[in-house]
Amino acid sequence: MTGPPVIIIRNNTEFTTHYHSLNEHSIVNCRLRLIHGEEHLLTDLLERHVTLIPSATSQLASRSKVYQARIFSTFMLPHTLTIYDINGLLQATSVYKEHGLSEVIVKQDRKNGGIGIHRFRNIEDVYNQLSLHPFNQPVVLQPFIREFKDIRVIWLGEYKEAYERINHANFRRNLHCGGSAVPHELNDGILKFCSTIMQRGAFPYAHIDIMQTPEGKLYLTEVNLRGGLRGAKIDGDRYRELTDSIHQQLLNAQLSMQ
Repeated sequence: MTGPPVIIIRNNTEFTTHYHSLNEHSIVNCRLRLIHGEEHLLTDLLERHVTLIPSATSQLASRSKVYQARIFSTFMLPHTLTIYDINGLLQATSVYKEHGLSEVIVKQDRKNGGIGIHRFRNIEDVYNQLSLHPFNQPVVLQPFIREFKDIRVIWLGEYKEAYERINHANFRRNLHCGGSAVPHELNDGILKFCSTIMQRGAFPYAHIDIMQTPEGKLYLTEVNLRGGLRGAKIDGDRYRELTDSIHQQLLNAQLSMQ
């Protein structure tokens, strides 16, 4: 005796059309293009036991630096904090002063390509700026580190590559603002670090940005399901082919369990 038919949603148009009829026999096999404020739909889908490919956690993390800082804080620079209001920022000033942290970075949520990353001379400057002007909350607060390698890892199933992003004219290391890229060795330490991050966030594939200190310590700066390919060996066509293949493999695995 066979069970109810499985509904497979393959694009956002189908998702919108069938949203209210989705249930435990439904599989959404695409990244959802949710507008700001629609993230609660992911919770609703999980409550209805709808299978999501990619996972809800990976999709939400890809949209929010603040969410990343909450769930990946143990992989990030020590004293990386999520700030939701001015009271939280006031408390953070005590933490940073207690640990002798001077220059700091503020990352606005939902900003990409280096936009929304701000450098301040000290934590008091952050507090003064954000308390005297409209506070675009929430934000991520981090210590500013001068010496490190900015490494991007592209992980697409069996395909993996890494390259270092270099831009001496901009602390953000932007490639689209005059930077350059050189290949970087994917050693066992980096592979294990990335694998652990992907498992924690249920990422089936990822772009993982890593900060490597002169002492060799690794810290996560950002992880996303998608990202720019400037500096990478892989081209857009091959990238889409591999991500489509991963989606199909995950879909086949889900169908085999129905």
